[in-house]
This record gives sequence, structure tokens and C-alpha cells, in this order.
Amino acid sequence: MILALAPEGLSVSGIELASVDDLAAMVKGGDLFTPSVVFFPMHRIHRIELDLPYGDAPSLSQRFQAKTGQEPSAVLGLAGSGSTGEGSTGEAPTKTAAGHSGSQSDSEREPA
Repeated sequence: MILALAPEGLSVSGIELASVDDLAAMVKGGDLFTPSVVFFPMHRIHRIELDLPYGDAPSLSQRFQAKTGQEPSAVLGLAGSGSTGEGSTGEAPTKTAAGHSGSQSDSEREPA
């Protein structure tokens, strides 16, 4: 879920791509979870991809909804409050690159 998009960078809230099936099982079981919040400086962003189906393969959002019966945007929209994900609405989840937290000192930043 995109939290902020600014000239400085992109802030997102979500889960690791490898954890989608685990999160679906947790939501289905009524377990609590907390998504990660990550900042990516704009100079490190090479591309952003939409979560779309590919041929007969469903999108990650479609797989999640089929397993839980809930929209991922609703689940991730409530997750920050330690929710089980029932109700509410929010933006679609986004895929994020693993690794860099985005924290840099002024001397590490590239000039704009």
C-alpha cells in the first residue's frame, strides 16, 4: 500500500512477496499481523510494477482474495492497528524490492 510518493522517495506499507501465502493463512485463521513500512529514496527506484494477472496466472491480490475471501487492500489498510483485517478499505498493495531501508546520511545521498 503506498503511504507517500514525493520527490524524495516512496513510502510503502506491506509484506514481503514471499510471505503472501503465509499472510493469507494468518488472516484466514484470524491471527494478528503488522505490515512493514519501508522508505525507498527516489534515486534507488528503477521501476514500479502493478499487481496484474498474467495469462491464466492470477495476480497476487486475486490469489489472496481467493484464499481469504477478503480484499488485500482492506486487510492491509487495517493492519497497522494490529487488526485481523475485517472491514475497512485502502489502496492496493504494492510489490516492494527487498533490502534497502532507505536510511542514508547526507554524505551518502546522490545530488538531485
